[in-house]
Amino acid sequence: MEDADSHLIEAVEQHDSDSRLRVIKDVAAGTCGGIAQVLVGQPFDTTKVRLQSAPPGTYSGALDVIKKLLKTEGPTAFYKGTLTPLVGVGACVSIQFGVFEGMKRFFSAQNKQHGLVSDSLTYPQYYISGTAAGLANSVLAGPIEHVRIRLQTQTNTVPKQFSGPLDVIKQLRQASGFAGIFRGITPTFWREGHGMGIYFLTYEYLVNRDMRENGIKRTDIPGWRLCIYGGCAGYSVWLTAYPFDVVKSKMQTDAIDPSQRKYSSTLDCFRKTFQTSGVKGFFRGFVPTILRAAPVNASTFYAFELAMRAMG
Repeated sequence: MEDADSHLIEAVEQHDSDSRLRVIKDVAAGTCGGIAQVLVGQPFDTTKVRLQSAPPGTYSGALDVIKKLLKTEGPTAFYKGTLTPLVGVGACVSIQFGVFEGMKRFFSAQNKQHGLVSDSLTYPQYYISGTAAGLANSVLAGPIEHVRIRLQTQTNTVPKQFSGPLDVIKQLRQASGFAGIFRGITPTFWREGHGMGIYFLTYEYLVNRDMRENGIKRTDIPGWRLCIYGGCAGYSVWLTAYPFDVVKSKMQTDAIDPSQRKYSSTLDCFRKTFQTSGVKGFFRGFVPTILRAAPVNASTFYAFELAMRAMG
């Protein structure tokens, strides 16, 4: 009896150890994906934010933003505020992938308990897993993106409004307290929750279809196809969640002083954006975003999959 108990304890301990190791691998691979995402996507994101937040008429389009940035601020302007997302987005994407992979294992276990033998989740389960990942990530992504956007939209005026990320946080706290750092968190929740649900659902659907139709394992899918699936996942996010991103950017580039702000809430920002610009106001900066979607998300998923294969 003691031997049986001993084997049972060893089995449980081994399972816990394997589970912890799996989580560490998920997070590490997600971090690799996040770093790749920032390095590829930052110039596109800077262009997008400038278009979203500038007063109407400042820029005629994405190419005009690029031309003016190169002329007045130089090529390094496209990487303004990169340090914050390089550290922060790596953490955010690691959370996304860590939570998503954890939810996949949870639903897979639930499916097996109900007698389902397939390793694939249902489409609603993929969506819920992605939504959970997005909501978990939002708590970190909201303030990180707020700091990044403040630095991205800062011009080369002297003296500069912000000396760096820590100064942004300091000024936000002085003006609005801790809540000021989290301004725009509501549209961030909507964008990330729904967006990541669609994002991961699209990618997993394409990967599963590839494995089923070609009779191969996930690790046998060639890199170029993974890049295509990642690009499609990126398109799916922005085609369905972009208006929330516009509202978030408007709120996070509003005046730091609460008494001088244009928007009192998320709903107020939606209302005033529609009143001044109509439906098209919710799609300002869409061109650089959709151009960015394919290379950024292709690199994100490719880096993640490669890291997972390397770690086993």
